Amino acid sequence: MSSLVNGFIKRLDTCPAGTAGWRQFETLCLEILEYLFVPSLINHGPQVSSFSGIDRRDAIFANRNLGATTDPLLRNWYTLYLELQARMIVFEFKNYEKETVGKDEVNQTRNYIKKTMGKLAIIITNKPVDDSAKTQRNIVYNQEEKVILFVTKDKLKEMLYMKERGDEPSDLIMQLLEQFYIQHE
Repeated sequence: MSSLVNGFIKRLDTCPAGTAGWRQFETLCLEILEYLFVPSLINHGPQVSSFSGIDRRDAIFANRNLGATTDPLLRNWYTLYLELQARMIVFEFKNYEKETVGKDEVNQTRNYIKKTMGKLAIIITNKPVDDSAKTQRNIVYNQEEKVILFVTKDKLKEMLYMKERGDEPSDLIMQLLEQFYIQHE
């Protein structure tokens, strides 16, 4: 394993949970996402606010892969653009101490997904996702056709291993989307 990937995993494993480590977790997740997905996606930086300042998203990555391609680094992002109009992908980072990710976090993220961005957001969490979050994201999809995917620390590590092996980490994003479509009711 490369020292870079090993370092990311060590930092994920030792990042303090809760308010003591929220900034560290956010910074680390941004670094990992850049390593995994740039230059296929463009990072617009941390704590991206709307014009009024009402909405402050943890991160937004632009998807400029708007044309058909056979490039394995780009084809998943193009597919996400076609299926979900995922022009801008919202990432939310949840570094909780005790609680799990629930329906409130899904609703918060739902509100961050605007028409101009598309219909995809990803919550990265250090804790499990409870059933109320999964139920709520089904409701969000039924009402607004917005998809919210959950990426745990283990899934983030899996994407790092994929990149290390020369595989495309966005394949895991596609797998999570397909799992969502299969379980959706």
